[in-house]
Amino acid sequence: MQGAMAAPSVAPVTRQISGCAAPAPVPVPSGPESGQRLAAAVADLPVLDASGRRVLFGALFRERRAVVVFVRHFLCYICKEYVEDLAKIPKSFLKEANVTLIVIGQSSYHHIEPFCKLTGYSHEIYVDPEREIYKRLGMQRGEEIASSGQSPHIKSNIVSGSIQSLWRAVTGPLFDFQGDPAQQGGTLILGPGNNIHFIHRDRNRLDHKPINSVLQLVGVQHVDFTSRPSVIHV
Repeated sequence: MQGAMAAPSVAPVTRQISGCAAPAPVPVPSGPESGQRLAAAVADLPVLDASGRRVLFGALFRERRAVVVFVRHFLCYICKEYVEDLAKIPKSFLKEANVTLIVIGQSSYHHIEPFCKLTGYSHEIYVDPEREIYKRLGMQRGEEIASSGQSPHIKSNIVSGSIQSLWRAVTGPLFDFQGDPAQQGGTLILGPGNNIHFIHRDRNRLDHKPINSVLQLVGVQHVDFTSRPSVIHV
């Protein structure tokens, strides 16, 4: 599908960066790569929506800034619980800041609707089944052994979470991992247009950015994630 695409006119971003909020009234993240452009060949790659319709990646943030979260795979319990918290961000908060929230997975588009029902996620979501955008953006494949601290978004421990993931795999209509289990995700702030403001590439499955730290970068109100069940220990 991507064979006919032209080679990127701009080298893919390869450095991990940090962002910080600019002065009020609307924070704009900045960093070593702030203001650089996303390669046109990457922006022109397609993603698929829940009906299988092709949408150009760059069209998702052409008109306004977007927080774009690439997840590992839809059976990953950590991704599930992280997206459950993304689902708690009120649409009114995003609208007020003129920001779009987008999740991108790497499964078949058939898995989008069940995943949204499972997590309660109702913001924008697409898939990149060939992982071409993951690759072009330099998302890591494999896991670094590095301490990522305690995530405020993960309720389950590795034993209970892995059991839940396996159960969803074997009881689903198709036994598959809904993506490459070795593929890591990341978080970007993009737009309007092909402007890059912030990139975080996950080093391992627990290395996602805390959601409120990303919301702060785009001027979105903080969300209270504390009303949640305690961590399950088995």
